[in-house]
Amino acid sequence: MWQTGMVAVLVLGMVAGGQTRPIREATLRDAAGKDVGRVVLRQVTGRIIVELRVRGLPAGSHGYHLHEVGLCEGPSFESAGGHYNPGNKEHGRRTDRGPHLGDLGNITVNENGAGDRSVTITSAEAREGMENFLGARGRALIVHANEDDERTDPHGNSGARIACAAIMP
Repeated sequence: MWQTGMVAVLVLGMVAGGQTRPIREATLRDAAGKDVGRVVLRQVTGRIIVELRVRGLPAGSHGYHLHEVGLCEGPSFESAGGHYNPGNKEHGRRTDRGPHLGDLGNITVNENGAGDRSVTITSAEAREGMENFLGARGRALIVHANEDDERTDPHGNSGARIACAAIMP
């Protein structure tokens, strides 16, 4: 009992001391509306950490990106708009004029349909905090059917949008 109480005091102290940062969570759903994963955004000292965990997606490498609007109307998820790109850059980390802020790279999904990936964003928008980063309409995290080549504008030849999570402010 004493250990439980001590943990509670430590956790409360961390919150009161300002060490805990805002977190946003969203369910990743496929075109049929099936739950295929979880997205967690954490604000930590001027950074946004994007954690993606998928279950039940096709095996292989899949591009994934943050999109402009936190709206996931299936089956094509076009309601999410284009990649989040406040700097008006070109797509991909392999181009001199990129990347979009929403370009997160690829996630590898194993033969059991599972994959985990974490990316840290250190942009000016991230430094301004979670509310600014998500904006009034939120952001969508989209997983695509194919691997992102990280150079072809506007979406890295990553193919159809196969799963979406609406991340709201």
